[in-house]
Amino acid sequence: MASESGESNMDREMILADFQACTGIDNIAEAIILLELNNWDLVAAINGVIPQENGILQSNFSSEASQSTMFGPPNQSEAADAAAGGAVPPPSSSSSSSSPASSSTSAFCPVNPASRHIVEHQPRMLNFRVEYRQRTIELVLEEGSTVGEIKKILEADLGIPVSKMQLKGWKSGDVSDSTVMRSLHLPKNNSLYVLTPDIAPTASTSKNSDLQESLNQNFLLVISHREAQRDYSLNFPGTRTIQEVKRNISDLTNIPVRHQQWDGWPASASDDSMTLAVSGVSYPCHHLSVCRRSSPANSQEPTEECADVHMVSDSEGDDFEDASEFGVDDSEMFGMGSSTTCRKSPMMPENSENEADALLHFTAEFSSRYGETHPMFFIGTLEAASQEAFYGKARDRKLLAIYLHNDDSVLGNVFCSQMMCADSIVSYLSQNFITWAWDVTKEANKARLLTMCTRHFGSVVTQTIRTYKTDQFPLLLIVMGKRTSNEVLNVIQGNTTVDELMMRLMGAMEIFIAQQQEDIKDEDEREARETVKREQDEAYRVSLDADRKKREAQEKEEAEQVRLERMKKEQEDEKEAIRMSLEQALPSEPDEDSAEQISKLRIRTPSGEFLERRFLGSCKLQVLFDFVASKGYPFEEFKLLTTFPRKNITQMDPGSTLLEAKLFPQETLFLEARE
Repeated sequence: MASESGESNMDREMILADFQACTGIDNIAEAIILLELNNWDLVAAINGVIPQENGILQSNFSSEASQSTMFGPPNQSEAADAAAGGAVPPPSSSSSSSSPASSSTSAFCPVNPASRHIVEHQPRMLNFRVEYRQRTIELVLEEGSTVGEIKKILEADLGIPVSKMQLKGWKSGDVSDSTVMRSLHLPKNNSLYVLTPDIAPTASTSKNSDLQESLNQNFLLVISHREAQRDYSLNFPGTRTIQEVKRNISDLTNIPVRHQQWDGWPASASDDSMTLAVSGVSYPCHHLSVCRRSSPANSQEPTEECADVHMVSDSEGDDFEDASEFGVDDSEMFGMGSSTTCRKSPMMPENSENEADALLHFTAEFSSRYGETHPMFFIGTLEAASQEAFYGKARDRKLLAIYLHNDDSVLGNVFCSQMMCADSIVSYLSQNFITWAWDVTKEANKARLLTMCTRHFGSVVTQTIRTYKTDQFPLLLIVMGKRTSNEVLNVIQGNTTVDELMMRLMGAMEIFIAQQQEDIKDEDEREARETVKREQDEAYRVSLDADRKKREAQEKEEAEQVRLERMKKEQEDEKEAIRMSLEQALPSEPDEDSAEQISKLRIRTPSGEFLERRFLGSCKLQVLFDFVASKGYPFEEFKLLTTFPRKNITQMDPGSTLLEAKLFPQETLFLEARE
């Protein structure tokens, strides 16, 4: 009895380990409760936790039979062989066929090797839905087939030469005919379409023209998340499939595709591999709602209604159906490794010496993935971006938005395509932010970013970035410059919506504007003080210039006055010399009782004084002029006039005598200044 109890406990430990490996449930207590609800039936418990949409795995045997088949102890002969050191023989065909659940479970999850049955390796099959004009062709091929083989099958069905056929709709972009589909990491269900630009459409292909037009249109899906009471407004191209829409909603709502319950899809949208263009959704806007489907384990519904786990061979390490829906492999679903989905060109080269070159590469790759409508990323170092945002005039300053991308995060594509490329977000970031980006997918680039952040923002920001896990990226850091340091206002994670992102950006702007107003006030006051100081300095300078000019003018005036006085003195000295010479040259005044004819002249000066002198009648008029000049009234400045009749003596011939001029025996004359 003790031996049987020990074996039973060992079986349950193995079942528990396999259940946790398949479902990814780390909480042992929760896993044991789920197994107890299903009476330790591994298949039923797995189906209760991971319902599928495209297949049902049922156990045709009782719980005990399934456990006995999958995890029961080896028979006596096997035990003996094992004890002897030999290999355990493979099960017989009857044993294998009698326990399909055992084989399926082995393929589904990594069962303990001691209890796993050996199953036959089966190739993974892929479903393709190919649309061409008014026709739809469904194909099923092995994963090891090439793209060229699909085209050959389509050539036979459509009658279109392979050379004129373009097969579109691959998630990784255009692929060559020699590409093996296994290397593309495709999900189980795929939707493709054929283009033939060299073949003109006929009248019978008018429907296809409408289809092509729909494929080129953008559909606005307004999706209501009922539990969160939140609406998501998402734009999708017509080429996007329903399955891809569900994946994006899974990233936003954290509801796995397998647990999503939808309302609002048209009746024609019967296959998740259909594109939106042919699904029948309303253009340009269609309303949907989604919620989490109730767990079958809790609702006690029959297992076959929701136990739709798709079982495949474990020879290729294939993922189950929902893993394909999410675009990840089984190792990622079980937390055993990273995604091996189709490889993309890295956003940023590793160990790039020049940050500007790295950001140019980032911008080009971002545009190639998500289109030309995206924020204008600053090309330059983080220090240059900080200078541009923080250190201009207060009115010209902006917030710094640092976008951190990680290709290993499942939220990256949704955040970039739906958030960063939304017209409202692009416009708001362009007007109010300096946006700088960096890719932290590679450890070397992440370490370089942390070094830059430590230098510019301090160790607190660096430690904050370190705490975020890969699945929380992308991150959008909102940084505001302050007088003494830079402050991170907000860290926005990738699991957000356009409305929430806009609200958080606007909230950061409100804080920034309040700080900016204070900075503007301080700057205006400082500029006013500097203006007053400049005006005072200018007034002082002008005053100094005026004083200098006044002093120079005064000095010039004084110098001129001195010069004039000197000239005047020289002129006076010259006049005095002339006067003295004339006075000395005058003939002596004759006596009154002289026997010669004497003329007595009386001359009134401009000052009212009179000059009196006796002259010989035979004296020339020049002697009279010299006499007047010797008294200070030169001939050039004054004229000598008779009283009546008025006659200008100075105009007469100086060689005439006084008698000839009729200035005899006496005459009164007066001096008048020349005009």
